[in-house]
Amino acid sequence: MHLLLAALQWVSFMVAGSIAAPIAIADLFQLSPSDTAGFIQRTIFVLGAASLIQALFGHKLPINEGPAGLWWGVFAIYAGFAGTLYSSHEEVLTVLQGGMIVSGIIFFLLSATGILRKLTSLFTPTITFIYLMLLILQLSGSFIKGMFGIQQEGQPLEPLVLVGSVLTILVALYFTHHKQKWVQQYSIILALIVGWLIFLLMGLGTNTAVSSSWFSFPKVLVFGAPVFDTGVIVTSIFITFLLTTNMIASIRVMEEVMKAKGEPTYERYSKSGFAAGVNQLLGGIFSSIGSVPISGAAGFVTATRMYSVIPFIIGSGCIIIISLIPKIMNLFASLPAPVGYAVTTVIFIKMVGLALGEYRKEKNVERTHFVAGIALIVGVGAMFVPASAFSDLPIVVASILNNGLILGTVIGIMVEQYSIFKQNRTLSSKNQ
Repeated sequence: MHLLLAALQWVSFMVAGSIAAPIAIADLFQLSPSDTAGFIQRTIFVLGAASLIQALFGHKLPINEGPAGLWWGVFAIYAGFAGTLYSSHEEVLTVLQGGMIVSGIIFFLLSATGILRKLTSLFTPTITFIYLMLLILQLSGSFIKGMFGIQQEGQPLEPLVLVGSVLTILVALYFTHHKQKWVQQYSIILALIVGWLIFLLMGLGTNTAVSSSWFSFPKVLVFGAPVFDTGVIVTSIFITFLLTTNMIASIRVMEEVMKAKGEPTYERYSKSGFAAGVNQLLGGIFSSIGSVPISGAAGFVTATRMYSVIPFIIGSGCIIIISLIPKIMNLFASLPAPVGYAVTTVIFIKMVGLALGEYRKEKNVERTHFVAGIALIVGVGAMFVPASAFSDLPIVVASILNNGLILGTVIGIMVEQYSIFKQNRTLSSKNQ
């Protein structure tokens, strides 16, 4: 029973954090209700399979896969090319299918050549601190807007939604700090259930129908054969290198959480890279969204104190099964979005502690302050620049500049490596 409840808690966390992306992308590409239902189903299926592949053959840590924000951004940019560079939305989607397949192949090459393993040395405690802080700051805007009931620009705050969200946060905080250990372990699923009930009692429940059928296996190459044009190949190369940043950071953070519990650490990046390659291929073949390990999983594990990978593996298997039963998917899709945002906010409170823990590991505080200062100013600043400002730039450049998390992290790595190089050269000249 303990194992089943723990697995269900993972299921709730994974679906609640992933359901918004396919719905938003389907809207961007003006998919019909039935096509939207299929897109949601395929995405959840791929995310469940991707999580299972990583847990069994990749990094072997309890880190769930979610829709990659980078791919989400590329989808959004490419959606605007329908009718200009491409004849229709369907043609754009075939190009993006090809892009994810290319990304999978590049992941294989990075892992096989050892480049991926070498990249991990760039993720010092300073860079991990910067990455986590930028992640928290970037997502906090979405969390607050969601809890205010704001779904689009110009929409006014909904007081009733805000009240329900605040009550849900208070409930989640109560459960995560409860004296009873079992309540802490199941705090997330308990908070989701209570928050859902609060919204239902306030008349704020939703009813999102994915499909009315009982069983449906996800189809492959739904939009047609994948297209490999020069633009998407170049984009995929850069996107893959940036996805490795997300992946390495997520693994590093979870390793620190597990290390605190006495779990041994070992080289797991090459296997994780091969698994990520398979997962990108799945995204392209099943016409869904490319996935990436989610750093928020570390906050989830810290909040629930569930360090074992077994419930996560069972939960990932359940996600795959659920995706094949649309009527159950209907239930999860009906979870009010503000409830998910409120509970996830509590999880990310733990992430702040993890970020500060990385900061405290650095001995050269002066360099850390300098690197973090530049990276955070650039990364956070980029978050306030509207996406329309990059509309005339090449897609690759726009994807980077429009993502404060990636831009700030990359700037942080460059500045720190330059500082280390300069320091080493100075020491070398003094010793001569």
